Amino acid sequence: MDMVFTAFTVLLFAAVIFMVEGAWLWWSTSHGRGARRIARRLDLMAGRDERGERISILKQRRYAVSPLLEGWLRAVPQLAVLDRLLLQSGVRWQVARFLGCSVLLLAAAVCVLLAMPVPLPAACLLLAAAAGAPYWLLLRARGARLKKIEAQLPEAADFLARALRAGHSFANVLRMVGDEIADPIGGEFKATYEEVNYGVPMNEALHNLAARIPLTDLRYFVLAVLIQRESGGNLAELLGNISRLTRARLKLQGQIRVLSAEGRMSAWILGLLPLVMLAFMSVVNHKYVSMLWTTPSGIRMLWCAAGAMLLGMLWMRQVVRIRV
Repeated sequence: MDMVFTAFTVLLFAAVIFMVEGAWLWWSTSHGRGARRIARRLDLMAGRDERGERISILKQRRYAVSPLLEGWLRAVPQLAVLDRLLLQSGVRWQVARFLGCSVLLLAAAVCVLLAMPVPLPAACLLLAAAAGAPYWLLLRARGARLKKIEAQLPEAADFLARALRAGHSFANVLRMVGDEIADPIGGEFKATYEEVNYGVPMNEALHNLAARIPLTDLRYFVLAVLIQRESGGNLAELLGNISRLTRARLKLQGQIRVLSAEGRMSAWILGLLPLVMLAFMSVVNHKYVSMLWTTPSGIRMLWCAAGAMLLGMLWMRQVVRIRV
């Protein structure tokens, strides 16, 4: 009897020891310091932490967080263009979030129209503005970001040329540009280095860089690197030539912008003058000018004037907008 009790006690003690050790192993592998470090690294690689690496190890960008909504959005091929615009503008939004904000803005405009009576042309104009405002803001953000990248490109090309002359490898130079030059171009070059570091071929990573930054000068840079990798040559000298070409073109653009400043100012004055005069006449002689929106013929005249002003502003914008 004593032997059975002793064996039972020993086995119970061993079971408790094994249970405690198993619980400790489970905790350390799922919630311990090493597990937290691995989870943080996976979050960085998946792009869920803005302080970490900016690139996802996935080949395909996600359109939505929900897998079901992701499948629905993937079924619409035209949304790939919207996703490319979001990528090029640097906005950290997914397609589903952008579409949701657009629908909410359009719904708000519909609620306003239902709450107050508005003439049909004004209602159509409000709906068009609510539907197009998000895309207009997205295109403006994309244009501003591309202009900033274009201004930084000569400095980046010079940095690449100097680093290559110093004997660094091209992949290491990409990382140095990402670390030393400010965003947005520094982040794009760092993303290209991270793609190469994750195993993406250099040619594909450079093509992805050109897709994220649709600039002619950057495409010259990508073509120069690809040709040099295929046929050889002095890449540092090629990058120096691209830097000088880009600086000369930016200088010419600045001169053209100065010379066309008078035309832009004229467009602003001619566009705002009717509105200023309408506001002035409303204060000075309200009864006289109120006929424009209280009579049917006055309303027609206002819509014709608005259409003529819009066409005139678009025409003057095309006149003073000179592409180099």
